[in-house]
Amino acid sequence: MSILINNVKLKGEKKDILIQGNRIKKIAENIEYKADNVIKGDGKVAIPSFYNAHTHAAMTLLRGYSDDLPVQKWLEDKIWPLEEKLTEEDVYWGAKLACLEMIKTGTTFFNDMYWHFHSTARAVDEMGIRAALSAVLIDMFDKEKSREQIDKNEKLYEEHTKYSDRIQFALGPHAIYTVSENSLRWAKKFADDRNLKIHIHLSESEDEVNDCLEKYGKRPVEYLDELGFLGENVITCHNLWLNDKEIKILKEHDVKLIHLPASNMKLSSGFFPYSKIKENDISFALGTDGCSSNNNLDMMEEMKIASMQAKINTMDPTALSAAEAFALATIKAAEIFGIDSGKIEEGKLADLLLLDLNRPEMTPDYNTISNIVYSANGCCVDTTICDGKILMQNGYVEGEEEIIKKVGEVASDLVNR
Repeated sequence: MSILINNVKLKGEKKDILIQGNRIKKIAENIEYKADNVIKGDGKVAIPSFYNAHTHAAMTLLRGYSDDLPVQKWLEDKIWPLEEKLTEEDVYWGAKLACLEMIKTGTTFFNDMYWHFHSTARAVDEMGIRAALSAVLIDMFDKEKSREQIDKNEKLYEEHTKYSDRIQFALGPHAIYTVSENSLRWAKKFADDRNLKIHIHLSESEDEVNDCLEKYGKRPVEYLDELGFLGENVITCHNLWLNDKEIKILKEHDVKLIHLPASNMKLSSGFFPYSKIKENDISFALGTDGCSSNNNLDMMEEMKIASMQAKINTMDPTALSAAEAFALATIKAAEIFGIDSGKIEEGKLADLLLLDLNRPEMTPDYNTISNIVYSANGCCVDTTICDGKILMQNGYVEGEEEIIKKVGEVASDLVNR
């Protein structure tokens, strides 16, 4: 399988891009090659595809179901009761819709934590994108439940190899307030022994911090540090209520952080301490969270919101520049998840986008990256390529009508059960 993209804008110049198999073979002017697929790049710009570093994909089923409520009421009265009704088939179609939305808005990798692991893995496999997938590990401090969850995750680890190598298996202990010390210690050892990522929510609310102080006499990061849980394979999401000592601990252990500005703002959860994270040179990336709290999976919007939030929080218009925001959604995230993409260079995995430069949002083109971050949205994506395969061209994904129709039916059935 080969793809030749002719005369496309790349880093300010017109180039041809040759893809062979799943790698970028050559970038040059006027490449002579009889490729299986030829794409005209005139009026388009080539950029690396986006990474959504934290979401709950199948929560597309809950998009718009319950908005503008206090967090606890939203969770306890609306979200959790509906999630209890979810079947494997529901999650499969919700995840397929998420993959479709991400493909159409330029995302080719997502880091997920949700119920029914196999349903999401099947959807990712079929849709052709990449993902790090973890089942939700919650034991609510019950010893029997802890054993069940450990057995379940060990089994899933063995079973995940039947899927494409585009899928990474990760462990997903939900949070310190839903997972016991025993399960957290097991997760760390199991992950370390098998070179796996661990995906956990951390310091998302002030209540979480206060409850941890009351229960353990320590803040959340200090508690995890005492357990020996922290390390370079740990990916923490939200990270809003961190003090200076906790930030130092995270840096010492090379923990990777995920920033979710739209979700955190919508739920009034708090603010990511961008300036202190930046000062301490801690690796972080961007994510959308689930569609019940965002309500979309558009990483272009997330880049803009992240940049704007950093600027107003620091009262510094130079904070989190367009270039930095773009890097957080591409190369920085690729490095965190150990994927050889995030840049369009010879030898890299062929994960890339073509954006339409003739869109109003992309005109005039003084600074393409600024336009992408501050002006554009996912509708500007014309072509999405992942692992050397064309997943969308001319804004169309094969089979998208069926997915949208089916998810409408599944969602209607879900809320009426």
